[in-house]
Amino acid sequence: MAELIQASSSVSSFESSNYEVFLSYKWEDTRNNFISFLHKALKDSGINVFLDSKELWTGDAIGPAIESAIEGSKIWIPVFSSGYADSQWCLWELAQIVQCHRSNDHRLILPIFCYVGPYDVQHQTGSRFEKAFQEHEKKFKPDIVKNWRDALELVGNLKGEILDETK
Repeated sequence: MAELIQASSSVSSFESSNYEVFLSYKWEDTRNNFISFLHKALKDSGINVFLDSKELWTGDAIGPAIESAIEGSKIWIPVFSSGYADSQWCLWELAQIVQCHRSNDHRLILPIFCYVGPYDVQHQTGSRFEKAFQEHEKKFKPDIVKNWRDALELVGNLKGEILDETK
């Protein structure tokens, strides 16, 4: 992931972002349903929200823009879905969120568990999370994978909103 960020030489328009909320989510799982509704509800309430598909411009360096948006946000909302751990970008975002959270305890992480349980996030269990990490362990250095696992464990242990078939 660091290689992807360093490889990009574009200057981002996010050098000093100040978002109230940063949404982290797996595009394919939640973009056209839950995230769209959540984003609209937050924007309609006057909340300044970072949503990558709305805020990034063609030519922006993706990694630095997202990192700046994370650092400049007051609240982070990771929306965990069954495919969240498949995405190295989602895991990288979450690790960045946790790093910022640890350095400034005035900001909040408000997790949403969308058809996935907190236990599966915390322990990387369940077929998709387990399988995703088996693949990540083949492709990435152990310290990167450990950082991702630690971030999932910390955030999976936070009180969050659980969305399932009953809600």
